[in-house]
Order: sequence, then structure tokens, then C-alpha cells
Amino acid sequence: MNDEQSVREPAVAGLFYPADRDELAATVRAHLDLGSALAPAMAPTMAITSSVAKAPKAIIAPHAGYDYSGPIAGTAFAPLADASDRVRRVVLLGPAHRVRLRGLALPGAAAFATPLGEVRVDPELATRVAELPQVSVNLSAHAQEHSLEVEIPFLQLLFENITLLPLVVGDAGPEEVAEVLDTVWGGDETRLVISSDLSHYLPYDDARSADRATAEKILAFDSTLDPNAACGAFCVNGLLDAARDRGLGCELFDLRNSGDTAGDRSRVVGYGAFAFYES
Repeated sequence: MNDEQSVREPAVAGLFYPADRDELAATVRAHLDLGSALAPAMAPTMAITSSVAKAPKAIIAPHAGYDYSGPIAGTAFAPLADASDRVRRVVLLGPAHRVRLRGLALPGAAAFATPLGEVRVDPELATRVAELPQVSVNLSAHAQEHSLEVEIPFLQLLFENITLLPLVVGDAGPEEVAEVLDTVWGGDETRLVISSDLSHYLPYDDARSADRATAEKILAFDSTLDPNAACGAFCVNGLLDAARDRGLGCELFDLRNSGDTAGDRSRVVGYGAFAFYES
């Protein structure tokens, strides 16, 4: 399902994150290091529905510009470091922001590039999910989409020689997304990353209240989120369905917004870092 010669080039380098290789690596490393210190301290802020395992099977991480959501993304990705010697492939789902899309879209590319280098798209997983009716190849859905791209530098610093299954998610029901995840769930060699911000452009206090309510639904595996609560709601709902059916536990590690990081507090965007653990 991939063009063996094509590479999906960076679309938002220099906008959402540094375009310089060394600066990008230093920025991501700083967020991961801070996330490693923050995650255990942040976890008790809400009820935990699992006992802590060494490394999560899946995470939810935000996808805004690094100045805004980078610290929370670092907190989401940091627990995956415990599996760095075992992970060989990552399934990455993010919402469609620029193209109207029904179902889920493969990129039709052989690799994704960032200033840190290229990550090969997993041909076996791409072929497997392409057989599902809700999955198609859509180059335009990926061309300018930032929700996947901004997560990849974190993966590049955490893991060596991984392959990637990148899917942009449009209008899709929880059962459709869950079916895709079940198809590529794999074992200890596979991890799932769901890219989603939370509320958008509410006043600071309103956003805190709305995002806490959303976090409570995620922790309860309530797969009825709508895009007003999380721009990646369709991705998140599918993960919640799959994780609930498989008996995973969930933790919240971080819940902040752009008013806590780099923006003013009149209109903020919410971010959360969630981890899902197998027994």
C-alpha cells in the first residue's frame, strides 16, 4: 500500500517545532526529561484505574506547537522509555484537521521525515489495515496534517529502528477505530500513540473544568467523547473501546492547558497525558 520511493516530508517544521536538527533533539529531550520527573508526581491528581506497569501499551498525547503542549507531550511519552529496547513498531493515530475524511487514511508513502531523519512506514501493518472497509489511502489527508508529524520526533528519540503505521482519522465510529487497533495490536513489540488535544479556545477556568470532565470520561473508558471535548475524539473513543474490551487500566499523568505553558488565559487549548497499561 506504499509508494516505495515516496517520503512524506515535514510540513510544520519551523512552525510547530524547531526545524534545526540539533535544536529539535535538545527540545524534545528536555521535554522527555521533565516528563520523566513529572509523571509520577502528577498521577495522584485524579483517580487511577490501574496498578502501574513498567511501560504503557498506549498513550494519549497532545499535538500543538511544542511551546504550548511540549511539556505535556513529554509527560505522555516519557513512560515509554522503559520499553525502548523492546518496541519495534508504533501505531500512530491523529485527527484530520485540513481535509474532510470519512474513516481512516493511510499516507501512501514509504516513510515519514522530520529534521531528525526518516521513519519507515510498516508495509505489513499498512497492508493489513488496508483490507478493512473504513481504511483508504489519502495523500492529501497527510500532506499538511500536523497531528501525526509533531509526535514523531518524540518517537525518534525514544526508539531506534522502529517502523510506523500512521493513520489520519476522520469521521469514524469507535467500533471502526477499535477494529483497526485490534488488527495491529501486536505484542510487546508494538505500542499505540493517540494524538489529541482537549478543549479549544475557552477561558482558562472554563477549560480546566471542561478538561477535567473529559479526563474523568477517559479514565472511565467512556467512549462518547465529541470533538468539542477533544479534537481527536474519534481516535480516543476507538482506543477506549479497544482498551476496555482488553481489560487495560488507565492513568492520567498530566492535565494542563496553554494558559499554563506559553499562552494567555483568555482563550486556551487543553492538553492531557494519559497512559494505558495491560495487566
